[in-house]
Amino acid sequence: MAINLELPEKLNSTVERARLAAEHIFRPISRKYDQAEHEYPVELDELGKIAKQARGGDKDSDKAAAAKEDTVNGANLRSVLNARELSWGDVGLMLSIPYQGLGNAAIAAVANEEQLERFADVWAAMAITEPGFGSDSAAVSTTAVLDGDEYVINGEKIFVTAGSRADHVVVWATLDKNVGRAAIKSFVVPMSTDGVTVARLEHKLGIRSSDTAVVRFENARVSADNLLGTPEINVKKGFGGVMQTFDNTRPVVAAMAVGLGRAALEELRRIIEEAGHEIDYDRPVAAQHSAVAEFIRLESDWEASWMLTLRAAWMADNKQPNSAEASMSKAKAGRTVTDLTNKAVEIGATAGFSEKEMLEKWARDSKILDIFEGTQQIQQLIIARRVLGKSSADLR
Repeated sequence: MAINLELPEKLNSTVERARLAAEHIFRPISRKYDQAEHEYPVELDELGKIAKQARGGDKDSDKAAAAKEDTVNGANLRSVLNARELSWGDVGLMLSIPYQGLGNAAIAAVANEEQLERFADVWAAMAITEPGFGSDSAAVSTTAVLDGDEYVINGEKIFVTAGSRADHVVVWATLDKNVGRAAIKSFVVPMSTDGVTVARLEHKLGIRSSDTAVVRFENARVSADNLLGTPEINVKKGFGGVMQTFDNTRPVVAAMAVGLGRAALEELRRIIEEAGHEIDYDRPVAAQHSAVAEFIRLESDWEASWMLTLRAAWMADNKQPNSAEASMSKAKAGRTVTDLTNKAVEIGATAGFSEKEMLEKWARDSKILDIFEGTQQIQQLIIARRVLGKSSADLR
């Protein structure tokens, strides 16, 4: 199958809907909630309801299209387009939309048909990271012990996006610490479950409008039916099932970086042109002002980020293994957006460093996009393993 980089008309409504929300809802309140950390953005409630309704219709249209087409443009492509447009408005607010949590992406990636139906209306956060580890997801120490027809979960999770706002959380826990990564499974846990508590909210450099929580699990009981995927421990397979989540979510994070990057590029272009410097693509870069040369370099990196993101999402929609491509998109976009926003602050001078403009906020917001869902270093390690044909044991 070949990928066509011209977006299908059926996704125009997704782009337009997200663009309007970014421009008319997110941008006007972006600075307000940056300065009011941990205050819930009530303006997003109606947007969450609309997104919830649209999600059901989108699923039906995807199934109908998949039955007719040789190549599928479905949920993953729609997700990256949505994330790109909304993140142009505000990354933190994009992460705060009800029923659009990272845990929802995990459910979509791993759940069976019955679970997809049962959890269709939940707002799910995702809990992976623990105090004892960051990007090494195989080091999960939170435990899930089967007791009758329930699992008993114990442990502590940090950096849980939407942890105090979502009504459910997808928790990564191990069924047997002695087995290693093969025993790691994900569970959908209602936040109302006895033994589940939000211990604190973090104060952060960026994406302040998004809550980031520490969540504790103390003998929290959840139905065995809430385990995503198979309960069997397959040492040969490892924990590919839960890791498939990242193959879906990393392109979404890359798209968030692309959206934020576009916002910074647009502002940087305005600053350069208002200073009297024309951006001329027909002249050699070396013959133009240094700020123009930087802009063209940054813009080309930004374009490459978007192309990689599209490829990774399209492969996921078409059931092609995309682990390397997902990491490539995340690595490129994460590195590019931090470079781009920091250069925009530098070139923007006083405008870039002042809170009168948004450049300084975008520079703060951008850093997390190169960290969560796997740091830059982790992405490069994954890519190297795939390119060289090495296992995690061979290349650490």
